[in-house]
Amino acid sequence: MKIESSVGIAGIGLYLPEHIMTAKEISQATNGVWSEEAVMNKLGIIRKTIPGIEDGTQEMGALAALDALKNSDISPRDIDVILCMGEEWKEYPLTTSALYIQNRIGAENAWGIDVQNRCCTTVSAMKMAKDMLMADDEINIIMIVGGYRNGDFVDYGDSNMSMMYNLSAGAGALILKKNYGKNILLGSHIMADGSLARDAGVEIGGIAKPITEQNLDEAYKSLRVMNPENMKNRLNEVSLLNWFTCIDSALEKSNMTRKNIDYLAVLHFKKSMHDYMIRELGLRDNQSIYLSSYGHMGQVDQILSLKLALEEEKVKDGSVVMMIAAGIGYVWAANVIQWGELK
Repeated sequence: MKIESSVGIAGIGLYLPEHIMTAKEISQATNGVWSEEAVMNKLGIIRKTIPGIEDGTQEMGALAALDALKNSDISPRDIDVILCMGEEWKEYPLTTSALYIQNRIGAENAWGIDVQNRCCTTVSAMKMAKDMLMADDEINIIMIVGGYRNGDFVDYGDSNMSMMYNLSAGAGALILKKNYGKNILLGSHIMADGSLARDAGVEIGGIAKPITEQNLDEAYKSLRVMNPENMKNRLNEVSLLNWFTCIDSALEKSNMTRKNIDYLAVLHFKKSMHDYMIRELGLRDNQSIYLSSYGHMGQVDQILSLKLALEEEKVKDGSVVMMIAAGIGYVWAANVIQWGELK
């Protein structure tokens, strides 16, 4: 590959709230239905970050963006586009998070747009950004950024929601630069199954079921699996197959195989699933980081995992990073990053 036909990661940023919720507190929130030990050992949550009063989705995204700029040699005025992958649960509905962040960080020459693919958005947006950078001579630098705090909607008394007890809060940012010459984004692959589009989501608060005086308290805890039987059966049928298809296809597009993977940047899910994924890909436990002390920050997980791996030197020059994600709806994605100088 030539530098002139590549896109690389030129900056990484994070924002993590100071507040946490422990496994014991999660157990207590379920009224003991889930023991502290089960929360830790089965759900894989030791603790998770939760938002403070000032930790709005847009503001957390702006703080992660500022961190990414601080950790790079990029000026905010050099950013051409902001793709905001932050969640729809934000300070003010129908405001554009990308534009809040654009103003907040001084990216006066950038235009921005919000994109959404639930917990898959970062990986999906990375493909979008690469394609835009390669196709448009006027775009040289794109920031992917956003915040997440969907855990606000979790009802710990809903047994069908145990898969989402891990939802936490935080924000992440990536700066992608055309012809950067290092940390190269290679192949990506994304798959979707719209038959699951309304099996999970916030049930109350939209046009179909507006918030009323009678359901107000319920509405703000109405992130639910609305069709649990169909979702369980369909995911059992297709989820792992689709995920491994994305992984193998992204590797094939990068002229690589599973043997080339040095590090797996993966979202937080239950420990048994994490261990299964590691084994199936032929990796060792130290070739990934299980986010048990952070919880699941949605689409921020892959950025968090990569940042931690760099700090712990699990990723270094020459490492091949596999990023994988999945989002309710349902969508699966994977991409490949060759870390270090392009050779």
